[in-house]
Amino acid sequence: MSMPDLVAHLRPETWARANRALVRKALAEFAHERLLTPEPDGPAADAAGRLWYAVTSDSGDVRYRFAARVLTLEHWDIDPTSITRHRGDEALPLDAVDLCLDLRTTLGLTDRILPVYLEEITSTLAGIAYKLDRPLPSAAKLVEADFQTIETSMTEGHPCFVANNGRLGFGVDEYHRHAPEAARPVRLIWLAAHRDHATFTCSADLDYDGLLRAELDEATLARFAATMAALDLDLADHLLIPVHPWQWWNKLAVTFAGELATRRLVCLGEGPDEYLAQQSIRTFFNVDAPQRHYVKTALSVLNMGFMRGLSAAYMEATPAINDWLAELIAGDEVFQATGLTIIRERAAVGYRHRQYEAATDRYSPYRKMLAALWRESPVPGLAPGERLATMASLLHVDADGRAFVAELIAASGLAPAQWLRRYLHAYLTPLLHAFYAYDLAFMPHGENVILVLRDGAVQRVIFKDIAEEIVVMDADAPLPPAVARIRAEVPEEMKLLSIFTDVFDCFFRFLGPLLVAHGVADEETFWRAVADCATEYAAQVPHLADRLARYDLFAPEFALSCLNRLQLRDNQQMVDLADPSAALQLVGALANPIARFAPS
Repeated sequence: MSMPDLVAHLRPETWARANRALVRKALAEFAHERLLTPEPDGPAADAAGRLWYAVTSDSGDVRYRFAARVLTLEHWDIDPTSITRHRGDEALPLDAVDLCLDLRTTLGLTDRILPVYLEEITSTLAGIAYKLDRPLPSAAKLVEADFQTIETSMTEGHPCFVANNGRLGFGVDEYHRHAPEAARPVRLIWLAAHRDHATFTCSADLDYDGLLRAELDEATLARFAATMAALDLDLADHLLIPVHPWQWWNKLAVTFAGELATRRLVCLGEGPDEYLAQQSIRTFFNVDAPQRHYVKTALSVLNMGFMRGLSAAYMEATPAINDWLAELIAGDEVFQATGLTIIRERAAVGYRHRQYEAATDRYSPYRKMLAALWRESPVPGLAPGERLATMASLLHVDADGRAFVAELIAASGLAPAQWLRRYLHAYLTPLLHAFYAYDLAFMPHGENVILVLRDGAVQRVIFKDIAEEIVVMDADAPLPPAVARIRAEVPEEMKLLSIFTDVFDCFFRFLGPLLVAHGVADEETFWRAVADCATEYAAQVPHLADRLARYDLFAPEFALSCLNRLQLRDNQQMVDLADPSAALQLVGALANPIARFAPS
């Protein structure tokens, strides 16, 4: 691809469309998090019931005006075509970077955070422009599409975060090679790491040799052994680590030069299989052999509040945590009735660079540059007629404004309320049961959940990204020593936010209005379905009545936990995963949309 071709998507008209889309999202999400307080500014704007609102810059001389309606959970449904920006009588272009500058004090952007945040916004805009410029399947076509076509067709990213596709570190050429939406297969690079400096752990039913022989063919293993022998080294004295190509070229070949020079690390070259990057950027799906494991790699790229590395120390307990959770789910009747499964992270390998460890604390990105894990593929578990889709697809809207979820419901032949009932039974019921029965919370956002579909209807769900994301919120919970890392002491009043924030506010808040906008279901139908699911769950578990009363899912309101505020405060380490509740930004309360449907 020529240099001009690499930036061909950066055209004035496309850039203007990208900025309008991101300004709309910024106004909506910053208003939702009460960073902005839009003021009423005129009579009704349209038949949908939108009113005119205005937001004024910190200086008072720039004014944003738009038509919006405020839906359940204080969700700002803004008409993007209505947004204008003026300085007096002068019309100004919509620019998401300028919006952050206009409102930097209001948004609390410090001198340290602001430049990096503006870079993340610009990179997010570039990603939007690329996706606007790329021909993608229609929502109707995606209903029949395969798993990876759906995965690489997603355009939104995280629905709450404004700067959600920063990926700082990727050059434009690397973006075209490694961004999930580029949909370009890559081969991973393999390193041999001396066992004195590396650690491998795996599930109880697996071992190192068994994993490697399932993931790499004999010819490749022989090639790697020959490369080592030519250096008078024995492959048996080393552990193999798959590496993201970007990480090799940009970090390891330079930052770990001493380890390579002393042969503690040896580069063996590319593996044979081609992989596709997933929405999470650093995780790869094997397209040559879909039954083989996903591979999750360390990637020293800043994206959405974190450097996306992998800690060698943190990875050690990963297989044991996954084994524990898989056994818990398999032995529980409620989980089994929903069809819930997880795809286990079955093995992990990490390299300890002792000099960097001596110089840094546990948070340092220098400790997270070389590690990997293998996660089961969901493909072998499919029954005939079943297909897979990321749950993020339920919020996907195509270039013509059609929602994938609306097309799914139409294809299913089910009434919308019936379709929702099946979906909620598969997705929400397991989350409720994990919380009430085990004090266990997942991070169940769209990218972390895979839907198993049949004829457009949800049959069951698969949870993934387990060891880094789950938490047992009881400091006294009995856990095996190898699993104890997931235990965290969470204040009582914050525990149920694992449902209220992560599910209601960060996913259902967007799904409900999408169904409304497409005439599929009104807000009452949607939230009544959610309430009915909770009521039906409670009827299944009378022995948990005390906990259901103690943590009342039908409470009148719940705390508003703000994700963008986290990123605006610290966009390089938003949260300590070992103490996730400590960082929460709570601002007032939201009315609980299912409170009015509480069983008598």
